[in-house]
Amino acid sequence: MSDIVFGQEPEPARPSEAPSQAVFAKDSDATGPVFVSKSDALASQDVNSTVLREVTEMAHEHILSLIEKKGAAFARMSLSELEGFIRGEVQGLVYGKQIPLNDVEMSLVADSLYKEIAGFGPLEDLLADPGVEDIMINGYKDVYVSKSGQMQRVQARFTDNVHLLRIVRRILAPLGRRLDESSPMVDARLPDGSRINVIIAPLARDGVVVSIRKFRATPLRAEDLLGLGAFDTRVLELMQEAVRKRCNLVVSGATSTGKTSMLNVIAEFIPAGERLITIEDTAELQLNHHHVVRLESRPGGHEGSGGISIRELVKNSLRMRPDRVIVGEVRGAEVLDMLQAMSTGHDGSMGTIHASTPRDCLHRIEMLSGFAGFQGNEMSLRRQIASALDLIIQIVRLPSGKRRIYSVTEVAGIVDDNILLQDLYRYESRVGPDGQELDNWVPVVPYPKNPKIKHIRLT
Repeated sequence: MSDIVFGQEPEPARPSEAPSQAVFAKDSDATGPVFVSKSDALASQDVNSTVLREVTEMAHEHILSLIEKKGAAFARMSLSELEGFIRGEVQGLVYGKQIPLNDVEMSLVADSLYKEIAGFGPLEDLLADPGVEDIMINGYKDVYVSKSGQMQRVQARFTDNVHLLRIVRRILAPLGRRLDESSPMVDARLPDGSRINVIIAPLARDGVVVSIRKFRATPLRAEDLLGLGAFDTRVLELMQEAVRKRCNLVVSGATSTGKTSMLNVIAEFIPAGERLITIEDTAELQLNHHHVVRLESRPGGHEGSGGISIRELVKNSLRMRPDRVIVGEVRGAEVLDMLQAMSTGHDGSMGTIHASTPRDCLHRIEMLSGFAGFQGNEMSLRRQIASALDLIIQIVRLPSGKRRIYSVTEVAGIVDDNILLQDLYRYESRVGPDGQELDNWVPVVPYPKNPKIKHIRLT
């Protein structure tokens, strides 16, 4: 999980690192505004013209042929030297063939070729933009990004699906991942921690489908989320005390609500001196703790052999003398081993789970336990869940794109054969004097029932 930024606005970039100025343009195929960088807005007038496309393709073939002839010399070039070389070759080609292009158009062609040869082509600017959280490509013509929780369509500049597939394979090449008709789906972690998922034909009917969850270089801290309004100081203090008192908890939420970011922040409160073991499908957690062992599952090879599941890692982690086990996302049979770890001396363990409400979170845990082959009856399973879990932190993404803790819910035991849930804090927005919507967290009960945190007065 690149990290998801809670709140309404991303951190403003410094002038030296800000992306190119943006404008909005209309697109007959788009349902909403189309986000276009200033350079793309200029390019959209000319780069898509027949002449410029032909010049770009001609220059691309010319430069590739030079690279093939003088491979060793190009391998020793720095990026700045390569950029200068490409600009010189484009200029020489245009002047030599007397092609009617001005300096701005030649610069656009050179920039496009440099990104294509040295980087990831049309994806280069999106990957470099700190405001972009997710990149979604539905075939070469449809490219969308998520910025501050809002979906925006961007100007697509892939030539065709072959061009897009070539860029994707260049991204995957250093990772050693195979993408072809026999292996048409890949989920991988990029060197910077970002996550990429690719599906091609015959599974994807509309061309190459790419999803990239970008990784935040500097992880969000508790004060960052507090400033962005993800929670208030009272909720923060409750979470801090719950972690210090070794409450077992899960962060629950739908896709792209920021579960991993929240788990990362909550883990900040773990006291120094404890040994943490994190277990993830794709390593995304960045714990600010000096004693962390990071484990990552491994998919099977082409023949399906050699895979190591999350469940196997959770089982093995219990032999590694952990003080706390942190499961990045509970989505399968590992749920049983996590519950057992929480119930057998590894208090303070935590994880995330996909669910829309705290009650749905419990239902999902029951369902996953059944799929994992739980041998007892329904009541024995519920008793184990109620014994293992202390808190469920539910987070949501509002229609405005803001992420908020929706409730902090206590698992308060078994009543009438059902697990009793009790909200400690609940999010209820209110309208301020000027008509503006204000965030508000309401305490539901005066004190928690859990013996670990029952001394905390909720105000």
